[in-house]
Amino acid sequence: MENNVTIGLIQAANDVDGKEPVALHKERAIAKHEQLVRQAAQRGAQIICLQEIFYGPYFCTEQNSKWYDAAEEIPQGPTTTRFQALARELGVVIILPIYEREGIATYYNTAAVIDCDGSYLGKYRKHHIPQVDVGTSGNGFWEKYYFKPGNLGYPVFDTAFAKVGVYICYDRHFPEGARLLGLNGAEIVFNPSATVAGLSEYLWKLEQPAHAVANGYYVGAINRVGREMPWDLGEFYGQSYLCNPLGQMVAVGSRDQDEVIIGVMDRELIRSVRNTWQFFRDRRPETYQEMSHLLP
Repeated sequence: MENNVTIGLIQAANDVDGKEPVALHKERAIAKHEQLVRQAAQRGAQIICLQEIFYGPYFCTEQNSKWYDAAEEIPQGPTTTRFQALARELGVVIILPIYEREGIATYYNTAAVIDCDGSYLGKYRKHHIPQVDVGTSGNGFWEKYYFKPGNLGYPVFDTAFAKVGVYICYDRHFPEGARLLGLNGAEIVFNPSATVAGLSEYLWKLEQPAHAVANGYYVGAINRVGREMPWDLGEFYGQSYLCNPLGQMVAVGSRDQDEVIIGVMDRELIRSVRNTWQFFRDRRPETYQEMSHLLP
């Protein structure tokens, strides 16, 4: 593998009012993001990650069973299949966060990982589901209404260009899974998100660079932009970024624009940082047993 890998992060606004049918949301958003993926590939991106449940609004702002119709099986569903063909055409790896249905009516917040030949490598399911993730208006994201907690562990996917891990949105507040992704071999971890200004914005550029430093890998953090109607829960503040294992920002997006953020991952820097800070070597897992218990 080459030392340098070009990373593309895609942030975008949802252009359709939440009162409109699910099918219209998916049609418009998928067409929009296909063009953004093409732009990223034209700019040299080899691995491209989209935002959390990219093909519509972040519908967790309400409890409405109509949004169950947005879910698809993975990899059999039409969106995964469509982006497999796109990855194959462009020769890029795609991290595809969509709403997953398993069986008749079990739902997960998931990201499929597609290699540059279009092959499906596997999926990650969001583990940490908040009861209510409060926004600026005092209302919240009702995620437990829509998602079952993930049950596939913390896999790392050996793509053509790098070893990739995925952590989704609220997961980013928990260092345990971030560490396991590093121990499982991740060179870069993507965190597709949907987070609004207010309670946790100050953590956006704090927690994930800390994960990068503690685990010696790159982090690609992706957030959508704009205000989503009719709810207007708050401003999705963008600022998607690529961070290196020194905790430094390699590339940062705007606060309010549809944008393709391009940055370079340097595998030699990962090696250098891990040789300097031997955090994996110096762990004491035999002393951490209480972490697996519900304390306090």
